[in-house]
Amino acid sequence: MKVMVGGTFSPLHAGHRVLISRAFEIAGPDGHVTIGLTSDTFAGSKTHPIEPFEERKERLMEFIAQSNFSTPYDIEVLHDRFGTTRTSHFDALVVSEETYPVGKEINAERHSLHHPCVEIHQISCVLAEDGRWISSTRIWKGEIDIDGKMKHSETES
Repeated sequence: MKVMVGGTFSPLHAGHRVLISRAFEIAGPDGHVTIGLTSDTFAGSKTHPIEPFEERKERLMEFIAQSNFSTPYDIEVLHDRFGTTRTSHFDALVVSEETYPVGKEINAERHSLHHPCVEIHQISCVLAEDGRWISSTRIWKGEIDIDGKMKHSETES
């Protein structure tokens, strides 16, 4: 199965790792995964700092290598939220609860262009220790680490 997944992945956190792992799981060893990674320009609209594209790509490739996925993959640059999803031949899109509406928009765009709709696989957002979603914004604010563990201020004992 050909699967697509996308994001900024800055920093690459536990929720991202689940999202990407699910894409490889759905694709299976005989499938293919395309990971859309936002360009620095497109990612610049975020409200928190973003690591440079090459650093994010390197960290993503390290995670994939450490995970020993046997499925072939490629990484494409996303200059907008759709990337090549409007016209690419693929079977499934993996999204989070947060990005599910974009998945629906992608299928609407595909339909309007007379391309078949794709399966949308939504994962649940991964929760931090405090029961709230792990997010890059929370990590950049210093509330949690990339695994969702609470960060305690130095004044606490």
